[in-house]
Amino acid sequence: MEKINSKATVKHILLEAKLVLNQKEANAFITVLHHTLLKKKVRFPLLEYAAKEIASTIPYAEQISITDHIIELREIGSQVLAGIILQQRMPKDFQQSISKACDYIQFGNEWYVCDIIGERVLGYALLTMPDKTIPLLKQLAIHEDKWIVRAVGVATHYAVKKGLDTVFVAPVFDILLSLAGTTDFHTKKGIGWGAKTVARFHPDIIDRYHSNIASSETKQWFKTKVRIGLGRSKKK
Repeated sequence: MEKINSKATVKHILLEAKLVLNQKEANAFITVLHHTLLKKKVRFPLLEYAAKEIASTIPYAEQISITDHIIELREIGSQVLAGIILQQRMPKDFQQSISKACDYIQFGNEWYVCDIIGERVLGYALLTMPDKTIPLLKQLAIHEDKWIVRAVGVATHYAVKKGLDTVFVAPVFDILLSLAGTTDFHTKKGIGWGAKTVARFHPDIIDRYHSNIASSETKQWFKTKVRIGLGRSKKK
């Protein structure tokens, strides 16, 4: 598979795609992106750069239609492009960005789709708009779809790692703890990831939940993730 390693190459590809968009239509634009960018091996930071450039190029009203088509291509890069475009839209249309992210996660039906979009949309939302996002994560934690529940842990991992304000970490850990009894493999992976990150960066918060974590209602997998996180903490 051909690799793309430079921002200059990505800029050139986007310029060609923009010319097609101006001269023809969205379908042709997506075809160019697919063959010249998404079919190549491109590092995620370069794809994120491309997504921001695309978001600044495409008229706002047409962006969701574009991301819908990009997601339908089912390329790994599709998740990055769509996730970052939704992230860019979030300040103006929070609810639609979250709703679309959940739609794309369910459509993808794979762990990597959940994690790529979960970090870039739900995780970013938690980091930058925690007051609005925490109530939403409580709702998603009881969602019937395992990928959406997994995304709660993915979002927690991203936001805590990136420096989520301490005052919001305990409420999010409360949500994770409410899922400590799950038995689904993929859900455990996401929730455990979030719990491990909280333990690594906020061992003091874990101390507050000692009795809850030690409870027989808390599955061993959750306890193990917390223990691993504490072992990696530099604050102990």
